[in-house]
Amino acid sequence: EVIFGQSPQMAVARSKLERVADTDVPVLIQGECGTGKEIIAKLFHARSIRSKAPFIKVICPAIPGTLIESELFGYEKGAFTGAYASKRGRVELAHHGTLFLDEIGSLDLSVQAKLLQLLQDGSFVRVGGQEPKKINARILSTANENLRKRAEEGSFRLDFFFRINAVTIDLPPLRQRIADLPVLIDYFLEVHSKALHCEPRPLSREMKRLMQK
Repeated sequence: EVIFGQSPQMAVARSKLERVADTDVPVLIQGECGTGKEIIAKLFHARSIRSKAPFIKVICPAIPGTLIESELFGYEKGAFTGAYASKRGRVELAHHGTLFLDEIGSLDLSVQAKLLQLLQDGSFVRVGGQEPKKINARILSTANENLRKRAEEGSFRLDFFFRINAVTIDLPPLRQRIADLPVLIDYFLEVHSKALHCEPRPLSREMKRLMQK
């Protein structure tokens, strides 16, 4: 109730989650920064048949473009200078679990192509490797921009876009679901009261109305 609140848009998101959480279809979660995309992704994992397997998070913009391929797919010994031993990537670590690609719009086209292959048949090749490997993982992605528009412009692969969003969940910003603010205020007061071992005064109705404006 705290996460989804009362707004019609969040009711749609909740309905989609309840319908497909225990399937393996790829899900794209869209929304501005701070709308709770990662929380929803973790809910998908927790409600799925993979809940006891790893939830592997990849913050795509945080990994330099020169390293993202080896971070995702791993590498073989001798693949490049400093590769003194083979290493598994995040994709392999997610075997039987969930691979969470946060802000997927930052990935370049070549990495999108390798992930497209992974989505199609579960196969990939480590950097510097020859033999394809197979994994079984569910892929959840997030974006804070319009990927369809970027795909139409050519800066994002259209075929990859269609693969990652078998189901799309759009999360509205708080300003579009402002009726949920009082519930969130009460929740965070309770959480921080326990963390700081104090009992702050509850906010008055007038203060909550001011915040909603």
